[in-house]
Amino acid sequence: MIREIVLDTETTGLDPLEGHKIIEIAAIELIDHIKTEEKFHFYLNPERDIPEASQKIHNISNEKVKDKPKFREIYQNFLDFIKDDSLVIHNAEFDLKFLNYELNKIDVDDLQNEIIDTLKIARSKYPGTSVSLDSLCRKFDIDTKEREENGHGALVDCYLLSEVYLEILGGKQPNFNLNKDYEKLKNEKGEKKSNHFLRQKSLKTRLNDRLINDHLDFLNEINCKDSWGTFHKSLLDKQKSKL
Repeated sequence: MIREIVLDTETTGLDPLEGHKIIEIAAIELIDHIKTEEKFHFYLNPERDIPEASQKIHNISNEKVKDKPKFREIYQNFLDFIKDDSLVIHNAEFDLKFLNYELNKIDVDDLQNEIIDTLKIARSKYPGTSVSLDSLCRKFDIDTKEREENGHGALVDCYLLSEVYLEILGGKQPNFNLNKDYEKLKNEKGEKKSNHFLRQKSLKTRLNDRLINDHLDFLNEINCKDSWGTFHKSLLDKQKSKL
């Protein structure tokens, strides 16, 4: 079982060395590249004003975060959630410089987790094209309505990135998972089976008596009638005499 963490932050600006701080942090769990219901999410009090230019991007106001916890108050919960698992981040350099800066301020070492930077992967895989999160969502036909209506948000972007990451790895394979622990994990988390891929109406057979008889004659010739009959008994009830 592979556990990964999709991570994103929103900040007051571009550089922690210029006094900018994290104002939202989010992380969601992936098991074998598929998102689960486990998440970590906090708005944070940056102990400074949020520039208007930044507010226009993420719609996070000073009023919204004035009563929220400070990073030093939630950092241990954050570390407990991510553990030592790989971190999936879009433009990892940006988020990591803020996270490590905040951790260093409270005498905690830099994060040592393996980093999977989807921006670098996308640049390598799709050279010459835009590989912003928005562009990749359009490329893979991922719904960004909430992001468009409410602005950038760390939690929303985590969910979008989890979809992008899955597509970059090769795309969705509904109801198909090679890991034997996956069904157990789904049961433990109480997930419900999807009905999206169930056919609403049964299809009528396109075989007729002539086609069945011709095929049975061929199977008799090659001595495979028993094997074929094992899997298609329902079609052969009225042909028993030929078997």
